[in-house]
Amino acid sequence: MSVTLLAGTATASVAVASEGPAAAPAAALAPTAPVENLIVGYKSSATEASSNTAAADDATAKGKKAGKKAKFDRRLGTGAALVNLGAAVAPAEAADVMAQFRADPDVAYVEPDTRAYATAVTPNDTEYAKQWDLFESTAGMNVPAAWDTTTGSGVTVAVIDTGYVAHSDVAPNVVAGYDFISSSAYARDGGGRDSNPADEGDWNATDGECGVGSKASNSSWHGTHVAGTIAAATNNSKGIAGIAYGAKIQPVRVLGKCGGSTSDIVDAITWASGGSVAGVPANATPAKVINMSLGGPGACGTSYQNAINAAVARGTTVVVAAGNSNADAAGYSPASCNNVINVAASNRAGDRSYYSNYGAIIDVAAPGGETRRATDTPGTVTTPENAILSSLNAGTTTPGAEIYKPYQGTSMAAPHVAGLAALLKSANSALTPAQIESAIKNNARPLAGTCTGGCGTGLADAAATVAAVTSTPPTPALENTTDFTIGDNTTVESPITVTGKTGNAPAALKVGVNIVHSYIGDLKVDLVAPDGSVYTLHNRSGGGTDNINQVYTVNASSEVANGTWKLRVNDNAGGDTGKIDSWNLTF
Repeated sequence: MSVTLLAGTATASVAVASEGPAAAPAAALAPTAPVENLIVGYKSSATEASSNTAAADDATAKGKKAGKKAKFDRRLGTGAALVNLGAAVAPAEAADVMAQFRADPDVAYVEPDTRAYATAVTPNDTEYAKQWDLFESTAGMNVPAAWDTTTGSGVTVAVIDTGYVAHSDVAPNVVAGYDFISSSAYARDGGGRDSNPADEGDWNATDGECGVGSKASNSSWHGTHVAGTIAAATNNSKGIAGIAYGAKIQPVRVLGKCGGSTSDIVDAITWASGGSVAGVPANATPAKVINMSLGGPGACGTSYQNAINAAVARGTTVVVAAGNSNADAAGYSPASCNNVINVAASNRAGDRSYYSNYGAIIDVAAPGGETRRATDTPGTVTTPENAILSSLNAGTTTPGAEIYKPYQGTSMAAPHVAGLAALLKSANSALTPAQIESAIKNNARPLAGTCTGGCGTGLADAAATVAAVTSTPPTPALENTTDFTIGDNTTVESPITVTGKTGNAPAALKVGVNIVHSYIGDLKVDLVAPDGSVYTLHNRSGGGTDNINQVYTVNASSEVANGTWKLRVNDNAGGDTGKIDSWNLTF
């Protein structure tokens, strides 16, 4: 599988030199590849430094002396002259022309106009070509283009899961974690909670062992698979590449035989984010991102919500899997909790994976893969290449040899977004969890295929999101990320209170709107100013299109900036519902 790398051109940017001699030796600037243009910096006292006509005459004359064509092209922003040689010429021929400029005492410097390229290269990991989820244009997450800016360095990601089974492709990025399984029977390690998060296996020997309807199964080594997706060592000539391969993984064990308990998971969330848990030593390396590829039926309980709220208040972004029941994620926990990034799974064609939960509560989709089609016999594996390849173990019950294996599930989709969150936090350490969530959702791109039921704002895009947070200063005080449910034939308003501004709002007030809805033709969306003036942003257009994820420009120059602004959404029909996911104002 080939990877297309972004490449660009760059023109050297050098200020006009002082009256002294050029500092760089000529040998250092000798061309080593064919040259089409030269950059000539004249001393400020020279006529050519300010006159294009003089620069043009000088270029022509020096070209003739060297037996070559040379023509003034344009003036650079630095004041230097760009001289065109008519075509790409051999380095030796370009050097002849450069020698004529260097011999002129009015010339401060001359150098070839070289090309620059994106520094990201294809990782040399032996299985990287199989990681379609990272780089394929149809349904990959556009990760390689983000690596020019950030690899997640300085960020710890807690994987609250089955723990960690030793794997050489993950080991370089593992920091101390903890085992929160309080029951020795479920932990299989001879005791309760301890400082060793090793995965002892989650196999079930017989049907019914874990309750009515449960089936015998082998150990999944689930946490190690998740960890590899997030931060497997990269460019180490083996295995796979991690999304945030500069980040650290903190294994936090909560799932053992027959799953895990809410009480253990709640304590794990607290500890991983830097909170205190009785009887457990303080976390020396608190995580700024938590991944929870786990869940079960039922709405979010108070215990989960309190732990998540506290984690987010400490500055930790919490990412959860939507669930694999092909049902509304609102009926599953912790997917239905507030203050999380709820991730649905998409497949290699860009459709919602057949098993993935869906609904208005989904924030974004990410590659989760499919090892079979929805119409294939359950339990078969017909398209393993279309699943998510990551680190694993060959042991059927207890640990064996390390391997790589493809899995499918929202459990695989969530760590893609957790890895992206780590990239963002590393690129801009000031980002809050709300800003990270908003950036991921606002910079997602539409799914290439379809998503019945709702997949949030689309497919997470790593490069676009990293670019957004590194080029645009965050505005935390001017954003509302609280969900407001949009019911059939109802009106809902989300407020933002603005203070500390002077005078009126600008003539180009930016209103960023992120609405999750399965039929935007039902919706009228208005910006309501503090004095009650209404500015219509969207008026029942778009038909059956999913979601509104757009920045509108409003001439609000007649409005006082300070006060409470509202986003008002009116649903004008039955049959489709959704939510205001977030919105923001940029003055």
